[in-house]
Amino acid sequence: MTFHQGAEQNYLRQSGSDSLRAFQEALGELEGGRALAFSSGMAAIAAVVEGLPAGSTVVVPRMTYSGTSSIHDHQERLGRLEVRRVEISDTAAVLEALRREPAPALLWIETPTNPMVGVADVPALAEAAHAVGATVVVDSTWNSPLLLRPLEHGADVVMHSVTKYLSGHSDLLMGALVTGPDDDERFAAFKLRRDLTGGLPGMLETFLALRGIRTLAVRMERAQANAGVLAQRLAAHPAVERVLYPGLPDDPGHDLVARLHDGPGAMLSFLVAGGAPAADQVCAAVRLVTNATSLGGVETLVERRAQYAVDAANGTPDNLLRLSVGIEDVQDLWADLSRALG
Repeated sequence: MTFHQGAEQNYLRQSGSDSLRAFQEALGELEGGRALAFSSGMAAIAAVVEGLPAGSTVVVPRMTYSGTSSIHDHQERLGRLEVRRVEISDTAAVLEALRREPAPALLWIETPTNPMVGVADVPALAEAAHAVGATVVVDSTWNSPLLLRPLEHGADVVMHSVTKYLSGHSDLLMGALVTGPDDDERFAAFKLRRDLTGGLPGMLETFLALRGIRTLAVRMERAQANAGVLAQRLAAHPAVERVLYPGLPDDPGHDLVARLHDGPGAMLSFLVAGGAPAADQVCAAVRLVTNATSLGGVETLVERRAQYAVDAANGTPDNLLRLSVGIEDVQDLWADLSRALG
């Protein structure tokens, strides 16, 4: 797109579009900070990780989104970063990793974790990270700002894969970083990374994402309610060994979610009796539920995550199925899942 000289906008890659500014303002208001949109969630992650000085130490979740694992692994192989991997829901283990020398430059938190649904104590971890001079980034994709606002709990940066709940319809690729409202230096650094790497999202994507935010509340309310019902029924099914969902009273993350979050969300995982073959059979047998990657859309998706090498290497059980619960009729969803489970 070409702009006249002297106009407020001069070059799209740097100045952005009207729809981009509107989306960023909306997300910033929801998170209580200032948002920058990127062409994908991975572009947003890269702006943080690749912007660290060479030789930095980072503390990251062992169980996390595969793209997050991959970019840290890649930077470690290049010799740019020292990576300490921890179970982010084990607060004591994270504190120990933060106290070790050399002091880390970054603590990356994902909560709940993908795909094990572990919940991090963001305020406690942020306080400890800041004590050693580390920046705290929280991947809050599974929550959206409706369920958790990490800046309120001490985080420096919030990362979203906008592709997921914020857009809500599985029809675009986009990411975002949100800094504190007065964190001009960090905001400028991320914008410079975006300008230099061309990580700007397109105008259609930002328009669709802004439209998606308008229905976020009703989508999340319905999907979360469905997830609660399905989690309870799956936990009682003889073909299911275990359900991982912080909305269940006996889940290890239940108390933390009750204290810090505004709801347990619409993501859950469950372990199928009979190992990987039985789990694969469930994925092949569902009809209303779709066997597919991604999450956070209006449709319900199921996937065996350990089929991917990076998830298997992180310790994801072979028989674990990740379920992104959508907004369909919950009775229809249960009929499909229970039939597939046998």
